[in-house]
Amino acid sequence: MLDLLITNATLPDGRTDMSVAVEGGRIREVTPGLLAPANETVDAAGRLLTPHFCDPHFHMDATLSYGLPRVNESGTLLEGIALWGELKPLLKAEDMIERALAYCDWAVARGLLAIRSHVDTSDPSMLPVEAMLEVKKRVAPYLDLQLVAFPQDGVLRTRGGVDNLKRALDLGVDIVGGIPHFERTMSEGAASVKLLCELAAERGKLVDMHCDETDDPLSRHIETLAFEAQRLGLQGRVNGSHCTSMHSMDNYYASKLIPLIAESGVSVVANPLINITLQGRHDTYPKRRGMTRVPELMAAGVNVAFGHDCVMDPWYGMGSGDMLEVAHMGLHVAQMTSQQGIRACFDAVTANAAKVMHLPGYGLKAGCDASFVLLQAGDVVAAIRLRANRLKVWRKGVLLAQTPEVVAQVNVAGRTAQVTFSRS
Repeated sequence: MLDLLITNATLPDGRTDMSVAVEGGRIREVTPGLLAPANETVDAAGRLLTPHFCDPHFHMDATLSYGLPRVNESGTLLEGIALWGELKPLLKAEDMIERALAYCDWAVARGLLAIRSHVDTSDPSMLPVEAMLEVKKRVAPYLDLQLVAFPQDGVLRTRGGVDNLKRALDLGVDIVGGIPHFERTMSEGAASVKLLCELAAERGKLVDMHCDETDDPLSRHIETLAFEAQRLGLQGRVNGSHCTSMHSMDNYYASKLIPLIAESGVSVVANPLINITLQGRHDTYPKRRGMTRVPELMAAGVNVAFGHDCVMDPWYGMGSGDMLEVAHMGLHVAQMTSQQGIRACFDAVTANAAKVMHLPGYGLKAGCDASFVLLQAGDVVAAIRLRANRLKVWRKGVLLAQTPEVVAQVNVAGRTAQVTFSRS
C-alpha cells in the first residue's frame, strides 16, 4: 500500500499522464499511467507537478522590517545598507524570529521549501546570528534553511570582522560569505576573498559571496573568487551572488571572464527583482538593466540560479515569497522569451537553485524526497506566465499547504462563462 499516489500529472520536462508513487516520504516510482492501492490518491488532471521551489539567496534577518525605522527614500543599495545600520541597534531577537517565521509560512504557501539566507555577522553581539539559528531549528520540520555568515559591513572594514565571522561559524552557521566590493579598496576586497575562501577550505565549508553588486565595471571580484576556487580545490562549492557589475563590463573582458567562471565551477545567483531595482540609480538615460549576463553565463555552462534576495526590508518594499514572480521578472530583464529561455528561468528557481544549495534528495525520480508542488498550470511556461496558483504543497509526502483552484465567474453582455487561467 502506497502512502500517496499522484496520477495524470504533467512534469517539468514535458512528460504527461505521469504517476508519482510515494512511500515513506520518498518517491518510489515515476511512471506513465500507474494505478496502485494508496492511502491517498490525487488526480492532477494534467496539471504541472514540480519539485519544490528553492531560494538560493535571501536575507531573512531583515525580512518584513520595511519602514523600520524609516523608508529607503533613494532606493539605493548604499542607503539600504545605511538604513540597516540604523535598525540594528533597535533589533530584538524575538521580533526578528517572529518576522522570519511569518515569512517562512508565506514561503511554504508558495511552495518554497528551501531557502539560503545571509545573516549579518558584523555586530559582535551575534544577535541576528542567534535569532536565525533559532528560526532554523524551529522550521526544520517543514523547510530547509541554510545560513551564510555575511559580514554586511565588510569583513576587513569592520573592527573584529574576521573574529565575528568565525564565531558565527562556531555557533553553527553553515556557509562562508563576504562582500568584497564594500571593503575600503579594491585590493582589500581581493584580500577578503582570498582570506574567506581559505577559511572555508580550512573548515570544509561552502562559499557564497555577494560579489560586485555595483554598476562599476571595474569591480571584478568575481574574477578573484573564480581564481581562489580553482587554487584551493573548491570547484563546485563556491557561489557568486549578484555579479551585477558584469552588465556594465565591456564585451572583451566579459569574453575572458565568463569562461574563467565556467572553468572554476563557480555558480552564479542573480536576483532579478532587486538587481533591477537597486542598480542603475545613478543613470539618467539610457538606464542600465542592472542584472548580470544570465543567458551568456548559462550558454557557457555556468550553473545560474535566481534568488528573491529581499522581501519588505530596507532594500526592497515589495515581495511575497513567490519564486515564480522572480522567474517572471528574470526572463523579462534577460530577454529570455523563447520557449527554451522561459524553461531555463523555471530551472533557475528549481533545479539550478537546488544545485547551488547542494540539496540532497531533490528532484522527481525514484529515491528523491517526495517534496513537490502541484500548480494550476499545464506546463512550466504557463506556470511563469500566470505565477500559477499552488494547489498543493508536499514535503516528504506530507501535505503542508493547499489552495482552492481559482475559477472566475464572468458575466459579459448577457453571456456567462467560467474562466480559469491554467491553460498553456
